[in-house]
Amino acid sequence: MFFSLKIAINSLRTHRLRTILAMTGVLLGALALTGVQQVSRAMYAKAEVETAKLGTNLFMAMTGQVSFRRTGSARVRNQAATFTLRDAQALIAGLPAARKGAPYVNSTTALRAGNTKIPAQLVATWPEYGAVRNLELKNGRFLNEDDLSARERVAVLGDKIARRLFDQPEKALGRTVFLFRAPVRVIGVLKPKGADIVGTDQDEQVFTPLSTFQRRFANQTWITGVYIQLADPAAEQTSKAAAEAILRRRHRIGPGGKDDFSVLTARDTIQVQQQALNLVQTLGLISSSVSFAVGGLGILSIMILLVRTRRLEIGIRRAVGARRRDIIRQFVFEAGMMAGVGGVFGVTAASGLTFLVARFGEMPMIFDPLLMLGVLAGSVALGIAAGAYPAWQAGHIEVLGVLRSE
Repeated sequence: MFFSLKIAINSLRTHRLRTILAMTGVLLGALALTGVQQVSRAMYAKAEVETAKLGTNLFMAMTGQVSFRRTGSARVRNQAATFTLRDAQALIAGLPAARKGAPYVNSTTALRAGNTKIPAQLVATWPEYGAVRNLELKNGRFLNEDDLSARERVAVLGDKIARRLFDQPEKALGRTVFLFRAPVRVIGVLKPKGADIVGTDQDEQVFTPLSTFQRRFANQTWITGVYIQLADPAAEQTSKAAAEAILRRRHRIGPGGKDDFSVLTARDTIQVQQQALNLVQTLGLISSSVSFAVGGLGILSIMILLVRTRRLEIGIRRAVGARRRDIIRQFVFEAGMMAGVGGVFGVTAASGLTFLVARFGEMPMIFDPLLMLGVLAGSVALGIAAGAYPAWQAGHIEVLGVLRSE
């Protein structure tokens, strides 16, 4: 066996160009299969991380119709002034699985400090918002009940907002900023959190008490929606159905009527994105299958050509005592080694691709050793299967006929 392996290696070295051509298809197949699978898993992991940024066991109800693009970003249509604070309170009190909740109003406004004026995403809410959305403070404190009841003009800044206004976030604490041309005191700065799954940059937000916004800034009675933290993630669907029933009843929407609100869970926000990832995985499997098929046919054709051009070598080996199984083993080794080496290069290239995507795409690093070993084993098996027929041909060449013709 060792002697056959040695001959196979020497033969591949001799016919380097043919060997490289035969390996290319397998290399591309291994690259496509390993790369797409690992990158897709990294994207799934990133989606899970971004979902966690929304909040633990998060449940949402909001005005208007929410739809999601394939990228996962949200789009809200047909917003109406029908979602009230009492609706939010009814949901928090009426859902058995609700642990705590925070109604909120989203708005875009200008924020000014000194001569610096920047656009900001305003979130007017309750003190519970920080716990529901997993916000962490870098300096100061978040909103409290006293701020809410006294309608205090206070604000908590996201990290980027604080940096843009004061260069260093720690300098923002206690300073005065102008919101709706009204002076507001900064009481806290949040730690960087980045964009969530729906595309909102949480570091570009500024938070103020809901009562202050509704009575002092906007004179607005309706709200954007409510975030609710559920005690049990298994209660997502039952809570969703219960919330829809509560809101339809409060908004007097009859059977067949169109909802003027949306109820969804954090999982709903990544459903479209996961569908897109499933499509990418499917296309990756198809492309890798085609590449492997082309690689297998390439090895088959190259091996048949090698058998024909090496008839004299085979005849001499048989004449000096080599058995048929030795010849067959040699050509099977050659085919398996070509495919195996192609698989090694493909898996290596896929690992490099995964590293680059994770590095520059800000995704988790995913390397699956079992997947790599499976692709390598499949590559070798493909080569052996493709080389079986040429090896059988080589093993059944008639020695006398070859010696006469040559």
